[in-house]
Amino acid sequence: MTSVALAVTDGMLHFELSVAHEVFGSAPDAVTVPWYELTVCGPGTVPFGPFRLEPDHGLDRLRDADTVIVPGWADVDAAPSAALVDAVRAAHEAGSRVVSLCTGAFVLAAAGLLDGRRATTHWAHTGVLAARHPAVEVDPDVLYVDEGTVLTSAGKAAALDLCLHLVRLDHGSSVANTVARRLVVPPHRSGGQAQFVTAPVPAQDDHPLTALFPWALERLDRPLTVEDLARRAGMSSRHLTRHFRAATGTTPLRWLLTQRVRRAQELLERTDDGVDAIATATGMGTATTLRRHFHRTLGVPPDSYRRTFRTRAAALPEAP
Repeated sequence: MTSVALAVTDGMLHFELSVAHEVFGSAPDAVTVPWYELTVCGPGTVPFGPFRLEPDHGLDRLRDADTVIVPGWADVDAAPSAALVDAVRAAHEAGSRVVSLCTGAFVLAAAGLLDGRRATTHWAHTGVLAARHPAVEVDPDVLYVDEGTVLTSAGKAAALDLCLHLVRLDHGSSVANTVARRLVVPPHRSGGQAQFVTAPVPAQDDHPLTALFPWALERLDRPLTVEDLARRAGMSSRHLTRHFRAATGTTPLRWLLTQRVRRAQELLERTDDGVDAIATATGMGTATTLRRHFHRTLGVPPDSYRRTFRTRAAALPEAP
């Protein structure tokens, strides 16, 4: 079982804390793998606007966690407490994976954990982070950055994307997708996707692509074209592409390819199907095509991914 500790002090944001607690606090009913042991660590009772939080342990217990998560920091002009900064630094030095959500990156930067690393935060504060911490390579145009033992996310919804990314790293795509379904959110948005500063996604019920995404996901085994998607959406191909870029930050065909690779991951994790069968089931056509796109996207061939995932899964203790 992987332990996760939320680091909280006065001045943290509600949303990011709640997101992390929702993802790591309990497993969906359909998930049978051992879930995370979640604790909240802070310096006594912590006020959160109209709420009050009673931590499970003090900040000194952060160093005992496999993963430490620092939620968003409300006032980036105020220095985070020395106790919090020291505890986060000590946890990383003790071997914890340290994660910031939104402006929690300012805490990680104050602890020196972002020096010489790529990092991100909410787009409205990336300039401040870069100016205050010049040793940090701040990327203002991504949803999250994974630097191995240090991970940072952009604002609000991107915090959920990073939390699902952690689940995917620890338990695979199938489990992460199950968590996403419980939360009624898209199962995967790449960390390199844009933060959509000038073109936010409209409310779901009003978005012209709302019905198209699930329709396409049910037909990944078919040779879908941009024209097929445009016809289904009732718009021209050019109009569809414009809406797709605004909603996903990428083109329709690139989005389809990403979904096909994610489906291949799930099949490699959950089935014993050969690469040829998986290529057919994901619309890749041939094993050669699947291997090329899979390796380009994930950095490993399908067979190696399956072996690595199953070796890791076998090493986990059985669920009680």
